[in-house]
Amino acid sequence: MNTFPTLDAWLAHLEAAHPVGIDMGLTRIGKVKDALGLRFDCPVITVGGTNGKGSTCAILETILLRAGYRVGCHTSPHLLSFNERARIDGVEATDADLLEHFEAVEKARASLSEPVSLTYFEFTTLAILHLFASRGLDAVILEVGLGGRLDAVNIVDTDCAVITSIDIDHTDYLGDTREKIGFEKAGIFRPGKPAVCGDPSPPQSLIDHAEATGADLWLVGRDFRYEAQPGNERQQWSYIGREQRRPALAYPALRGANQLINTAAALAALESLRGHLPVSAQDIRLGLANVELPGRFQVLPGNPQIILDVAHNPHAAAVLSQNLGNMGYFPYTYAVFGAMRDKDIEGVVKQLKSEIDHWNVTALPTPRGASAEQLEHALREIGVNDGPDSSVSRFETPAAAFQDALRRASENDRILVFGSFYTVAGVMAYRRAQHN
Repeated sequence: MNTFPTLDAWLAHLEAAHPVGIDMGLTRIGKVKDALGLRFDCPVITVGGTNGKGSTCAILETILLRAGYRVGCHTSPHLLSFNERARIDGVEATDADLLEHFEAVEKARASLSEPVSLTYFEFTTLAILHLFASRGLDAVILEVGLGGRLDAVNIVDTDCAVITSIDIDHTDYLGDTREKIGFEKAGIFRPGKPAVCGDPSPPQSLIDHAEATGADLWLVGRDFRYEAQPGNERQQWSYIGREQRRPALAYPALRGANQLINTAAALAALESLRGHLPVSAQDIRLGLANVELPGRFQVLPGNPQIILDVAHNPHAAAVLSQNLGNMGYFPYTYAVFGAMRDKDIEGVVKQLKSEIDHWNVTALPTPRGASAEQLEHALREIGVNDGPDSSVSRFETPAAAFQDALRRASENDRILVFGSFYTVAGVMAYRRAQHN
């Protein structure tokens, strides 16, 4: 049997093993799941959406941990190490934790009368699910990788589905309208189970699919909502659900304009599961005060101000622009920007043009990355010129682009690192190497 001694060797093998990186469909992975006998005896919460998935997973995980539950959380992609994708009780799984479950998946795959090939994401998702199933957990949180209906995590029947937002992204796989994308995201709904939607204007396709499926649809504005306290808009807010009210909550430790709607969706999910996973007001307060998520409007201490954000579609870029606008005055903003070439690059940079003065555009260490030339072209097209107050410079790596920004920025300026996970990860890895 083809097995490997280290996690790195496994991951290198998986990157090369399947002919295409994204291969939509649950037939192949379903066969291996059945061969593994994979099942969960605890509630499973599946979180999908275009933006806000990671924040919502982090909020759910932190509240449940503060309530004393044993929790598994699978998110993707990772920033610096694969192990970030599998957390048990808030701690990343070790290589040793994961290896036996990679072996188990390979053994199950090879045992089939007609062995199937799995993508990197399918194989690793199965291994992480198998790890979680072996640990007697109280709750499992699964972040959808792409879409919902045909995503690998959808092989598990969820006890509560959460959809954060629906916007145009991954059009090659999910369709080019919100209606088509809404249908794909709603594929995680299950009959008789709560389906929480935090998008304030959900596509009709999502509402129709919930009805056709027999899911219990919770809509923001109808079944749950959030309210800022009069006079205390920046300090406190309240959650109002179908039967539960959570008054005088502090803002979550995650920064940014969209976090209340993500938090309200997480609290609606917990309200819908209160018979299985009750949480107290104190658990929620402690959870919101302690939640962390690297790379999501993450403001680093020190000067110049450095902000890390994995915004890589126009909807996320609009939120990022709003968050930057709320930060106060900085003479100049330098951006380190790298993106995948299949993204709406022009749509992203248009949202941020008014907040950024100097653009350091970078190639990325992946064949899917846009070249620095492509990014510069998009910026020139929207009218970014070179002069004392604006510029576009090209770099081969995120680290080189960041070093240049550090050299040029004064301590009163700010540096924004954004776009693909690869952009943020490249700068995080460089900073870590400098501090070691």
